Amino acid sequence: MSISEKIAPKPLHTAILTVSDSNTLSFAAAVDPLRAANRRAGRALFHWHFVTATEAPARLTSGVEVHGTPLARLESCDLLILVAGFNLEAHATPALLAALRRVAPRAGQIAAIDGASWLLARAGLLNGHSATAHWEDLPGFATRFEAVETLAHRFVLSGKFATAGAALPGLDMMLRLIEERFGARLAQEVAGAFLHDPSLPAELPQNPTSRQKLARHHPAVARALSLMQANIETPLTIARLAAELSLSPRVLELRFQAALGQSPKATYLTLRLSEAHRLALDTALPVQDIALATGFASQASFARAFRAAHGRSVSALRSTAQ
Repeated sequence: MSISEKIAPKPLHTAILTVSDSNTLSFAAAVDPLRAANRRAGRALFHWHFVTATEAPARLTSGVEVHGTPLARLESCDLLILVAGFNLEAHATPALLAALRRVAPRAGQIAAIDGASWLLARAGLLNGHSATAHWEDLPGFATRFEAVETLAHRFVLSGKFATAGAALPGLDMMLRLIEERFGARLAQEVAGAFLHDPSLPAELPQNPTSRQKLARHHPAVARALSLMQANIETPLTIARLAAELSLSPRVLELRFQAALGQSPKATYLTLRLSEAHRLALDTALPVQDIALATGFASQASFARAFRAAHGRSVSALRSTAQ
């Protein structure tokens, strides 16, 4: 391999399988980050082409038609991105599922946005993996696919699979994939191109309410989140947090369950470990300093929590981002 090839590897061969009745915003969340990454990097990091379920073009919910190569003709790719939305049972034909099972071992990584998780699960490809689906489909998804660990997260990375619950979590998932392959700086530049701040951790539960609606309908939870984010280095106890809001710990627990579907303690830990992930990629701080900066008195307990949340150690994360 020449020096130039080491510096500028070949673009990632990316196939974007688009199914009819997909949301247009979900489609854009899959494609535009690739375009922006190429533009910001000043070279082709991704080379993509569109793939369809059949010979016919995919028709998005907006009426836009996406023309592409039928999935049956796809032999292999470095990255396969699936975009799906409505009428999933109708689109999950035996031919499509068989084609997915055939090409999956030949795809380096597979990402699914919105309803596409359902197609992967129907093909049996997510068995033994963790995954998420659109928040409206989560109960049915969990019941239907018992061999899949269903998580109510915004997006989930599990082995070679990445799944996102909707369009905006899909955008954040794509930014994470760019970050893991090409570094945090490029991912931030791509996010900046969309004036987008992907600050919500992947592990936060999906919630159809915006931050403004959260503040309006669950003001105590919104204030609690602000206090948590302002006290990452020296975390407040849940009792202290409740006292700051003039609530009992039990009432605060109930309000978090109603608004976010998880406890204040779990939410606080997620926010701290998300900040640890940022520090690991954006700074050269030693692991011990990152642990202290995110409220962990023990480096060993931090290491266990970080690996459980992000699937790898700080050093391993940094090595893949270089």
